[in-house]
Amino acid sequence: MKSETLKNAAVSTLVGATLVTGVILLAPGWGEETGTGPATQRSAVRAMAAAGAGAPAAPADLKALIGDYEDWLHRHPGDGPSWAVLGAAYVERGTRFARPQDFSKAEEALERSMELRTAKDREDVRALVGTAALANARHDYVTARLWGERARRLAPTTWTVYPVLVDAYTGLGNLNAAGKAMDTLHELHSGPQVQDREAQLYRDRGWREDAAALAYDATEQAETGAAKATALVRQGELAWERGEAAEAVDHYDAALEADPGSHRALAGRARALAALDRTDEAQRDYEEALDLAPLPEYALEAGELAESLGLDGDAATQYARVRTLVEEARAHGVDGDLVLARYEADHGDPESAVRRLQDQWWRGHRSVAVADAMGWALYRADRAEDALPFAKLTTGQGARNALFWYHRGKIERALGNEGRARRHIEEALRMNPDFSPLHAPRAREVLEALGEPSAGGPVDVDGDGLPDKEPWVPPAVPPATASPGAGVPSAGPSAGVPSGSPSAGVPSAGPSVAPSQPVAQPSASPSPSPSWSPSVPASASPAVTGTR
Repeated sequence: MKSETLKNAAVSTLVGATLVTGVILLAPGWGEETGTGPATQRSAVRAMAAAGAGAPAAPADLKALIGDYEDWLHRHPGDGPSWAVLGAAYVERGTRFARPQDFSKAEEALERSMELRTAKDREDVRALVGTAALANARHDYVTARLWGERARRLAPTTWTVYPVLVDAYTGLGNLNAAGKAMDTLHELHSGPQVQDREAQLYRDRGWREDAAALAYDATEQAETGAAKATALVRQGELAWERGEAAEAVDHYDAALEADPGSHRALAGRARALAALDRTDEAQRDYEEALDLAPLPEYALEAGELAESLGLDGDAATQYARVRTLVEEARAHGVDGDLVLARYEADHGDPESAVRRLQDQWWRGHRSVAVADAMGWALYRADRAEDALPFAKLTTGQGARNALFWYHRGKIERALGNEGRARRHIEEALRMNPDFSPLHAPRAREVLEALGEPSAGGPVDVDGDGLPDKEPWVPPAVPPATASPGAGVPSAGPSAGVPSGSPSAGVPSAGPSVAPSQPVAQPSASPSPSPSWSPSVPASASPAVTGTR
């Protein structure tokens, strides 16, 4: 049940920052407890008010909030709670605007907040949630889970704890735990940002209609331009994945009208415009998105569009930009190995991609995106037999992503399973005929080469559930001696990592073969398919009915 004090909390009640939608979150009574923090200017107060409603603050208001707290702490460096406010605000700005340098500032601020807690003080949930959000922003989901669970133990009814847990468990590939955290968040709080995060979980499970209903409701309930744009971007993503590029463009146009600075809307519109053969406009949108938020995944998409158009020089420039942006972010603790592995698999060194993804898997990052990238990298490294279990894991969890199904089809073909290859590539093109400017044309070429099924018998079919055996990954380091965070930049204050097993909450997937063995057949039992289903059904909207 949502407390009324959440709506009336004093200006200094900031707790932490969630990811994905970039919302500063509030909790009741912080200012009343401490009597600390600056008397903020009107724009900073607006940032707090938006946050109290569960909406992203306007960029100018967020900037004012940060400026006020920086000034205050210059004069009052012993104010621990205000350091936590500032750290959380840095995380939000860094996440929303791709400013990795803000993550280093956030680490320093959150670390300072923890250092100022005296031995007799109770742990501050604000700093714990902020630190979990920072780890999520750096793609260190194991650390994010540890800090988030520590915050949950301290304050189980504080709603700001649960968004960081949803994000952490999603990054770990544990949709069951993410769904349970989402259910608790739903009980404690409501609003467009909660609906958007829930829509993402539904989308990950392949429940497109329910996801679209939630995104529609979030759009209708949004009270700020930034919140409305977030919901419209989600609607655009869902339309794009259904292969409805023109509808996606309409959603992205509306998002940019609500928030002209939405780089997610620009990148999404670029994707859809390319599918509509409006490639000049698509290239302009990618450049504008990169100007607003220099994310390596945008550079990778822009490079692939340029390559598809025969603009090899432009493509090379964007691919070089991918590496540069990943390394710049890494200097501030951000793990960009997933996007770099995707680049290497298709445009660089596939074996390098495999090594990077091995490390991700052994650290516990077992999301569907990592599984797909691993399967594709192994295929590109001429190891299709090792790739297939990952492809089965990817297509067996419900996500309706055409690229995943195309990858599965290519892997099946390499193994001589032409019936299965045909079926998966047909399904990819049925989901979204223009899912990639590079790979969709190749998918059609492969399908034509495969031809029609042989007459007189059924198509060779194979189950699309989880693989019979868990994918085996040659370890990046020996399991007996490896630290889960080995080789990973620090993702939180040096105040220490919470106690507990770093792998708790991670689906079991450990191999039973010695690290010195060459590539081998999988030999471990698979983890069960996530069993979570929402405790609160998606509400039907005028646009979409809530059927799965």
